[in-house]
Formats: sequence, structure tokens, C-alpha cells
Amino acid sequence: MKLSLSRRAQMTPASPIRKLYRYADAAKQKGIHVFHLNIGQPDIPTPREFFSMLKKYAKGVVPYAPSSGFPKVIEAWRTYYRHLGIRLSAQDISITTGGSEAIYFALLAVADPGDEIVVLEPVYTSYVIYAKMFGIKLVPVTLNIRDGFHLPSHKALVGAITPRTRAIVICNPSNPTGTVFTKREIDIVAGIAKERGLFIIADETYREIVFTKKKAISFLSLAKVRDNVVLVDSASKRFNMCGARIGCLVSRNKSIMARVLKFSQGRLSSPFLEQLAVMPLLRNSGQFTHHLIHEYRGRRDAVIRGLSGIPGVSAYSPEGAFYVIVGLPVKDADHFCQWMLQKFHYHEQTVMLAPAEGFYVTPGKGKNEVRIAYVLSAPKLSHAMMILRRALEVYIRAVH
Repeated sequence: MKLSLSRRAQMTPASPIRKLYRYADAAKQKGIHVFHLNIGQPDIPTPREFFSMLKKYAKGVVPYAPSSGFPKVIEAWRTYYRHLGIRLSAQDISITTGGSEAIYFALLAVADPGDEIVVLEPVYTSYVIYAKMFGIKLVPVTLNIRDGFHLPSHKALVGAITPRTRAIVICNPSNPTGTVFTKREIDIVAGIAKERGLFIIADETYREIVFTKKKAISFLSLAKVRDNVVLVDSASKRFNMCGARIGCLVSRNKSIMARVLKFSQGRLSSPFLEQLAVMPLLRNSGQFTHHLIHEYRGRRDAVIRGLSGIPGVSAYSPEGAFYVIVGLPVKDADHFCQWMLQKFHYHEQTVMLAPAEGFYVTPGKGKNEVRIAYVLSAPKLSHAMMILRRALEVYIRAVH
């Protein structure tokens, strides 16, 4: 009898961020330098204090950590939030293996197979992948590149809600768009969630990286949705330690946290040494994040300047994070991104981008768009935009 995989395994989509890596690896084997703008892996050095803490550990055994995290690590997260004006108890925080696991746990906690969750699309791809795995239906509210991917209206969000809706997902600042939602938009989401009895899965991983005068508003600061909020957070981006895999899930809802504890026990523990090493960064977070706004603003400006000189490109100026969704003058951005890695180079150099279709739930949306992660220095980004312009010129001539 023939072996067969689960329907779940067959239906799970590939990540648009990583699915073209084999083509990038093949290009590198040929001696071509690839500028990686496909993934949110900053080139800014991880703070020395992280490595100092690792070196201090001299015990002979690396044990399991408690399933919810070490108490002193949870206390460090409490200190971090207290500096933001947010007061939490130790029971409100569970340490996770990166922000991705917090997403995983949040979806499992609020929805059953067949239930619906409203998302603002384009949306971070892990929500799409995990929802497929869990049999949860994502109902998209499509945002528009012309509006900088801001919320269109109260009516648009209400129209997506059905009796099966369990939650609304909002990433602020947004990955993949860089949008920072206004107080009005935050209040719309909070008001609907309160009125309809919905959870808010608030992904605030990029809160420090905001280029506008007003800071990103945390849903944890809104008293009226105290029990509705399930927060996803991560140390990865603000401290440039993506590979350490330390995040947290935060909720003042005791029922949510009781279920999250069970999920955490199922996977035993998050990384032991990395939990210890992140503590000094959380306790003095401003010391390590104050420079991020200036650095990423310069990188954003380099990308937008470069894109402005490319005919047929649609772009906007993102307000936060370090991503921008860009419309290209091509029919199939996935094909173009693969072509750039396989068949194009400029002086032995090319660029890797993330096709944006994978950030959409609606079939066919984002087909001519890419996500650019401006995670390299401004001069490198300017050079990469020049390569992109030349690649588009060659590609458009070739396909026509």
C-alpha cells in the first residue's frame, strides 16, 4: 500500500521569505553575491552584553527551563514593559521560543478548526501558515498600497466578522508593510473586539522602530480590552538576536494563560542559555534600542529614493519596522524574483526579494508585489536598488 501524508502537510504553504533559498544558494555557488532583502535579519551587531552573559555560565549542565520561563527572565520582561508604562504580573507573561511560537500558541488558544480569524492583509506569513495547519479560516480585510496599507474603514472591518469569528490579528508596526496604525485605527479594532466579544492578537514585535513623531500604541495600554488582548512579542528585532529564539506571549486573561501553560508544557521549555542572556537587554532596553530609529530611517530613505527612480514601481514611505511592500511593473513577481537569482546578475551581484503573494490570504492578491526588508546598510541598499532597476529593465524586455 502506498504511503500518504496528512492533508494538513499537503495544504501547508511554503514561506515566501524562504522558498527561493535554493536558487540563492545555487547563485552563490557560481560566485554571485546575493543581497538578501528577503528576510528580516538585520546586519546590526547583537549587543555585547548578550555574549557576556553566555560566557558567564560555567555550570556543567544545561538544564530545561521552567515551561513558562525562568522567573527572573519573566521579571526582566516585566521591567521592560514597566518602562513602557505597562504594568503586568508575572502570571501575565509566558516565555516562548521566539515570537513565532507566541503566534502558534495564540492561534491555538483562541480558535478551533473551522473557526475564523480576521486579518489585515498583507499579513505576516506565519499567521497564514499556522492557520492552514490548524484548520482555522483567515478572513482578510484587504489594505491598499495607495493608502500606505492603513485601515480603510470601520465598516470594512465589521463586514468581515461572522458568527464564527474568534479574533482579529493586528501587527503594529506592521510586518510586512511597515504601517504604524493611528490611535483612531487602534480604537476601531478595540471597539469592535469589545462589542463583539473577540480576542485581539496584537503583534508588537517592532514597537521601538517608529519614524513618526507619535509612538506605536500598545493594546496592553487600553483598559477597555484588558481581557481581550493576546500580545505577541519578541526580543529578536529590537536586540538583533533573531537566532536566539526568545519571545513571549502576554495576556491578562487568566483563561488564556492557563491554556498557554499547557501548550508550553507540551514542548517542555524555551532555550535555557538564551533566556539568561537576554535579561540585561530587557532590563535596560533603551540603551540598546535608542539608535534603531535613526539607523532604519536612513535605510528606509535609501530604499525609497532608489525605488523612486524605477519606472512603473508603486511604493510609499513606511512609518515603522524595516519593511516595505512594493508594486513592480511585472505580472508575476514570484517568477521575477526567481529569475533574478537564476538568470540575472550585474557585475556578479544580484538581489533576493520576497514575493508578496504569500503575505495575502485572498487568491491572486499581491501577485505583482514584493516585500523588501531594508536590513543592510544604506549604501548597500542604494546599490541593491540600482541592481533591481537594471534587472527590471532586462526582464521586461525579455518577457515582452
